[in-house]
Amino acid sequence: MNNHVKTAPLAGAVCFGLTGGALAQTAWDMPTPYGDSIFHTQNIIQFADDVRTATGGELDITVHSAGSLFGHPEIKDAVRRGLAPIGELLVSRLSNESPIYGIDSIPFLATSYDEARALWEASRGAIAERLASEGLLLLFAVPWPPQGLYLQEEVESVSALQGVNFRAYNTATERLAQLMGAVPTQVEAGDIPTAFSTGRVSAMITSPSTGAASQAWDFVHVYVDAQAWLPKNMVIVNQAAFDALPEAVQTAVMEAAAAAEERGWAMSVTETEEKTALLQENGMTVVAPGDTLRAELQEIGATMTTEWLETAGPEGAAIIEAYRAR
Repeated sequence: MNNHVKTAPLAGAVCFGLTGGALAQTAWDMPTPYGDSIFHTQNIIQFADDVRTATGGELDITVHSAGSLFGHPEIKDAVRRGLAPIGELLVSRLSNESPIYGIDSIPFLATSYDEARALWEASRGAIAERLASEGLLLLFAVPWPPQGLYLQEEVESVSALQGVNFRAYNTATERLAQLMGAVPTQVEAGDIPTAFSTGRVSAMITSPSTGAASQAWDFVHVYVDAQAWLPKNMVIVNQAAFDALPEAVQTAVMEAAAAAEERGWAMSVTETEEKTALLQENGMTVVAPGDTLRAELQEIGATMTTEWLETAGPEGAAIIEAYRAR
């Protein structure tokens, strides 16, 4: 395990003088929701190392993984309030604050990495502007692999999911479950095995990464590679904390962030291939959705796109127009 991933009793920025004429060092604690084995966390650890190296240790970022410092629902507010200067979270967790945050979780709007990249380019400015209004600076975002269905058995139609307890992790997955006739239940990634073993849920839609990390083969038998959407995690920083950094350190942070975004997207592609294969290696049946199921899911996606546009207003319409005009 990287020795910069540890739990500290206090969050926040701490500045202290170094002896021997060295520059003052700034220490940032960075909460993240996912464990050390997840590629997002590994990418962020590399980001922190890059910043440390580029600044000669002037900015030292300690990564607190797996919700060990703040739980996932608390991270954005912790960064906004300055309790932690920097943090990572799933973008679509904020969709209850603004529909703009949920654009990457509309089923079948963007189903490949090229489409997800185009959607990100179309929506990034609006997301950054909304974060800025709360004193937050967007550094970078990295997608999860395309989302697929985890089921007890193969199904030909969404009708087979009527009344099934279905794991949700944001507003979009709640709505998807409802439109499929399933019963949505909010479950964080780290609680998936317990939720299945206790019967709280018996099906879910998530990435091959989360499926492999939770050892989904222990509680379901089928993975339907629906490639429904590619949700993103983003890294945000408290604007005041960032502004307090020397200009050269600010530049180093932004350069490391740009590198982390490019590296993270490439890691996600590799992750898709490796973790889908791992599901199969551990006995899960990996299948593409049949024609009927695919058509039904696409219809649900069209419904959710329409619903999203109704709530997102002119700003959302402009994003969709820019995306579709690519």
